[in-house]
Amino acid sequence: MTQLPEFNRSLLHPRYWITWLGIGILYLVVLLPYPVLNFLGTNLGRLSMRFLRSRVDIARRNLELCFPDMPEADRQALLVHNFESVGMGLMETGMAWFWPDWRIKKWFAVSGLEHIDKALHDKRGVLLIGIHFLTLELGARIFGIYNPGIGVYRPNDNRLLDWLQTYGRMRSNKSMLDRKDIKGMIRALKNNDIIWYAPDHDYGPRASVFAPLFAVDNAATTRGSYMLIRTSHPAVIPFVPRRLPNRRGYEMVILPDASDNMPLSDELATAARMNQIVEEGILLAPDQYMWLHRRFKTRPEGEPSLY
Repeated sequence: MTQLPEFNRSLLHPRYWITWLGIGILYLVVLLPYPVLNFLGTNLGRLSMRFLRSRVDIARRNLELCFPDMPEADRQALLVHNFESVGMGLMETGMAWFWPDWRIKKWFAVSGLEHIDKALHDKRGVLLIGIHFLTLELGARIFGIYNPGIGVYRPNDNRLLDWLQTYGRMRSNKSMLDRKDIKGMIRALKNNDIIWYAPDHDYGPRASVFAPLFAVDNAATTRGSYMLIRTSHPAVIPFVPRRLPNRRGYEMVILPDASDNMPLSDELATAARMNQIVEEGILLAPDQYMWLHRRFKTRPEGEPSLY
């Protein structure tokens, strides 16, 4: 059973004062009008490319690996737009944690809610496929406003951020589960709950099988999807929260249930299909995906590092 962090006086210790200062500044900044936040965020992201050189290199390499046929000039433009999204991701995290519901809804258009309604009406439970976009926090917040669910997360090493992240996500959702709490996820799905689940990170060789992702033939892909779907038979519904151009706000796209086309013959077949779903989602907003993460760090035994 996942034990959620709670606020206590130890979080006021001087070791956290710098973090508190950063939180306070973020809170004040996100009081500004959204067009101003968009201007600040995108320019902050461009500026960060000068200081986050290793992350720029990782993102560039990921784009090379996934889109080898893309012209170099187009990949470079995509890289710059992606780091603009990195800066916006900070603003959007503050928006998700601190904005009231009415302000979130003002800047969001939502489509596809009927897919969630049908799955819950059929009492199947929903495995909500949340891809690691830089809009992740804001996407979880807007989804929960309409359909509160249960988030799956990795606890933060910083106890203050761990509490704040949980506080922010619980503003419009029911609860949170540690990503290792598979039994808790299965129980929630069988109770007709919505589980927000991200299958697109590299969790190491012991927790993964190797399946294609874009042009990478062997991408370490979690075994958890196979276990959850085979055990609980939920609706498998991807969603994409994407930022619209020209400071027009956001769109949350909820895609149709993919469970009918989900092979369950073995872990590899499930992982390959799940990666196809992830690809389709990423292509809806490729500049907003978390390319700065070392997605392909785990390799099959004997294969060299891709970084």
